[in-house]
Amino acid sequence: MARGVEQLIFLISLLLTLLVLCRGSTIGVCYGRNADDLPTPDKVAQLVQQHKIKYLRIYDSSIQVLKAFANTGVELMIGITNSDLLPFSQFQSNVDTWLKNSVLPYYPAARITYITVGAEVTEGPGNASALVVPAMHNVLMALKKVGLHKKIKVSSTHSLGVLSRSFPPSAGAFNSSHAFFLKPMLEFLAENQSPFMIDIYPYYAYRDSPNNVSLDYALFESSSEVIDPNTGLLYTNMFDAQIDAIYFALMALNFRTIKVMVTETGWPSKGSSKEKAATPDNAQIYNTNLIRHVINNSGTPAKLGEELDVYIFSLFNENRKPGMESERNWGLFYPDQTSVYSLDFSGKGVLDVPANKSLTSFNGTTWCIASNNASQLDLQNALDWACGSGNVDCSAIQPSQPCFEPDTLVSHASYAFNSYYQQNGASDVACSFGGTGVKVNKDPSYDNCMYMITGSNKTAASNTTAIASTSSSAQNEACAWISSFLLMTCVVYFLSFEH
Repeated sequence: MARGVEQLIFLISLLLTLLVLCRGSTIGVCYGRNADDLPTPDKVAQLVQQHKIKYLRIYDSSIQVLKAFANTGVELMIGITNSDLLPFSQFQSNVDTWLKNSVLPYYPAARITYITVGAEVTEGPGNASALVVPAMHNVLMALKKVGLHKKIKVSSTHSLGVLSRSFPPSAGAFNSSHAFFLKPMLEFLAENQSPFMIDIYPYYAYRDSPNNVSLDYALFESSSEVIDPNTGLLYTNMFDAQIDAIYFALMALNFRTIKVMVTETGWPSKGSSKEKAATPDNAQIYNTNLIRHVINNSGTPAKLGEELDVYIFSLFNENRKPGMESERNWGLFYPDQTSVYSLDFSGKGVLDVPANKSLTSFNGTTWCIASNNASQLDLQNALDWACGSGNVDCSAIQPSQPCFEPDTLVSHASYAFNSYYQQNGASDVACSFGGTGVKVNKDPSYDNCMYMITGSNKTAASNTTAIASTSSSAQNEACAWISSFLLMTCVVYFLSFEH
């Protein structure tokens, strides 16, 4: 009997562990509050729940925010500001008092899962870097005293400037001038199984170097690939390349177990005259493609299938942020809580384009097909991309399927191009494919091969399945199957004890 109880306990613990491991990649949002016109935290909590946002990052430990998000189920990443690093690094008692007064009274009703100690310290004035790791140790010690060190992870966020090289990704290397605090920090992260937190902005790379970085590559829209000459890995977007640069930098220092978490990324919807790419259309395209890319659990070229948690910056436009016009316009929502542009956080739906935006023919009157003037090589590359990274379901152009005949590259590419085009708002950029795609006004459907129309059910049945299953993967299916098996085993054991 005792042995049976031990086996049951083991199975239950294994099941709980597996459920955590099978969570998959997640999308969160940063709740910046550098503004004087934002709604109250209570209203923000309602907005976040309304849009089914399940992960939120705040930059401090505001009592009002923690109270507002208590019992909402939203997981919170809270922060210790750079201005608090000095007292937190010097005296353990300061951290103990902060935890006792500012965190514990609201936990676990407020589901705090991460504490960030400092933010992008290498970018700020002064020498706060040396204070980060001692403060992290003190925070961890405070958590250990109350038994929360395994439930709340401790880390710190960084800008991409922490690297001295990021291209090609395999040459990724940390800036040697930061080694004095990075090495002990990485040792801390590895020992405590905490993630390396990085803020990544392809927007800045494009804005500052448009001659070297294409807009399509920054927006996850490129139909061509950038090859890492050292590894042969192929990159279709800058986001993946920057993530892998971090991983290669970690591996170069022999830190192979530390996972990367993106604590900020996004695209501004408005900018100055020098920031022409800061538009609602581009912001919508970037964040929509980002969400689909992340929840697909495809990982990056160097870390295929690796889970990646990402936080989009930011929940609101923030009117008090200094700098260029774009700095105040990263929000998904205006302060009055209306959307700057539509965004589907599930990543499953067709891109919902606001009616007043300048995207072309969103009413379903245009299609995207392959150009007859395109080379066979360019068409094949574009087709491979659409059916791969583009997340298009290309089963309809397989042998014996309704769109296989005529068995030509142009015909197959046309079907795939149009599916991607319609799934991504029928915008001009969604029909580029490196110049191999062209828009037409005549429906290319023929016989039983039905071409998708945005906002319509007129499509091969497999397309609907493709959109709905974007977030699933073989890994998740395996996890679900094993979890179900273990659950049934636990039930059988339990029933055997009853009899």
